[in-house]
Amino acid sequence: MELSYYERIGRDNLRLLISHFYEAVKVDPVLLPMYPGDLEAAELRLFLFLVQYLGGPSTYSERRGHPRLRMRHVTFPIDENAKEHWLHCMKQAMDQVAMDDESRAFLWSYFTYTANFLKNR
Repeated sequence: MELSYYERIGRDNLRLLISHFYEAVKVDPVLLPMYPGDLEAAELRLFLFLVQYLGGPSTYSERRGHPRLRMRHVTFPIDENAKEHWLHCMKQAMDQVAMDDESRAFLWSYFTYTANFLKNR
């Protein structure tokens, strides 16, 4: 039986990926203003979303309902510059986490597609 990307990457590596991502966000002049207050809640939401998206437990939907990514991001000014900053932070995070090449390519493809999809300016 084929393993899910969640099983291939692993819960601990996903947690590490999201942690590294938000460490980069904390020093990013474009992204940080989009996260008023504590980043911990946003970090947990992204972690739970990715766990579910990649084939792990559906805790995200149980807690928050359907992801509705576009609706949940419409209030943030996501233009080409913000998209590039987000992808840069995620690429930095991905470079710090071990995973197989196919999983890395799948994740990066998803992140770039979604970053373009969420642009609203």
